Amino acid sequence: MTDVGESPPVRRLSEWDAAELRPLAGEYGTPLYVLDLERVRQNYRRLEAAFPDADVLYAVKANALGDVLSTLHEAGAGLECASAGEVQRALAAGAPGSEIHYTAVNPPAGDLDWIVDAWADHPDLTVTAGSTDTIDRLADRGYDGRLCLRVNPGIGAGHHEKVETGAAAKFGVPAERAVDVLVDAADRGFDVVGIHAHVGSGVSSKQRDAHREFVARMGDLARDVAGAVGGLKFVDIGGGFGVPYREDETPLDLESVADATRDALGELDATVTIEPGRYVVADAGVLLTTVNTVKDARETTVAGVDAGLTTLLRPAMYDAYHPIRNLTADVSERGSSRERTPQTVAGPICESGDVFCTARELPRSERGDLLAIGNAGAYGYEMATQYNTRPRPASVVLDDGDVRPARRRETIADVLRPEREALPSASADRKTDHDRATDTDNEYDR
Repeated sequence: MTDVGESPPVRRLSEWDAAELRPLAGEYGTPLYVLDLERVRQNYRRLEAAFPDADVLYAVKANALGDVLSTLHEAGAGLECASAGEVQRALAAGAPGSEIHYTAVNPPAGDLDWIVDAWADHPDLTVTAGSTDTIDRLADRGYDGRLCLRVNPGIGAGHHEKVETGAAAKFGVPAERAVDVLVDAADRGFDVVGIHAHVGSGVSSKQRDAHREFVARMGDLARDVAGAVGGLKFVDIGGGFGVPYREDETPLDLESVADATRDALGELDATVTIEPGRYVVADAGVLLTTVNTVKDARETTVAGVDAGLTTLLRPAMYDAYHPIRNLTADVSERGSSRERTPQTVAGPICESGDVFCTARELPRSERGDLLAIGNAGAYGYEMATQYNTRPRPASVVLDDGDVRPARRRETIADVLRPEREALPSASADRKTDHDRATDTDNEYDR
């Protein structure tokens, strides 16, 4: 197990062992997510070392794979959950209620019902509410346990405007109203334990000043709230620590960020809590995909692959950059690197946005080549969909030399099953030839 001092601050796609990845595609098929659990541990230990006095809660939404959650729980991390389903995953991974925060954003009724029922068995569970309406809905269900208030500090940052949460009206109670809201909650019998805010996702070194201002506002607010309600257990400043997706980007200076955070918060009689997600898992994962079509277009060569925006949504949704490496060209029988040409790597979805890169210089692709897409450990499978009736991919994990399947590949029958099960039983006698075909194994069954 690598010591944090020996662990590089970022794992580049070029550093993955092609000889280890290629057989995985042969055994499990593509598209395939591959996640290295030892890298997950290294990233967590780096955070723990930079913030030795803070509680580190992993943001489950970044990658909710059970192997990831159990690995981080065993390493000492708590788990921050954005839905009742994620809380179920956290409990299944072995985390006690005392190490789980449920951060509700406009929670559906079913979520709140489940959470309040779970609270009966896990009274140390913390619920974070982002509105007075949510607090009322909790009270209506008989909840008066540990309550944290999500506040809106009025300042945001992140890698894209869609993930800058700190100033978005959707998130949290305006900071200037927080004291009154929490005093009222305490008067109603809630156990007020903390305040929470999240500036955004993928914060880079260039946005350090914005992050520092955000943290300073949280420190000032925490002192005001503590004075009004008689103290706080913690101040949660969220996560958002960015990772370098581009090959020429430098990694975040985590120690410097930690020092600036402590300085900006000032004196607090409360524990600082951070909620990293992307930082822990992004560079621990790659997506393997196979080239199935090569086409020379007017200004570029199009390499069509079997992964698409249904597999990895970030490029289409955020115009996000992911490094791409041709693992087959690395060992081409020609004995030398193939000519590099401008290529557009595109998926099979009937959308013009279904591309992983446009006119990027890559070794010229050939049908059957295996490509690796880097930094796919965060918000990859979690955002995968079944659009175009496409089954979601499989996942495998690497763990200290061991390789094991972590999630089987869906089949078309899996995609159709909820629809079938909603039909009256009498319709079973009226199956079409297509229905019968998709009841059995098909090309997606591996």
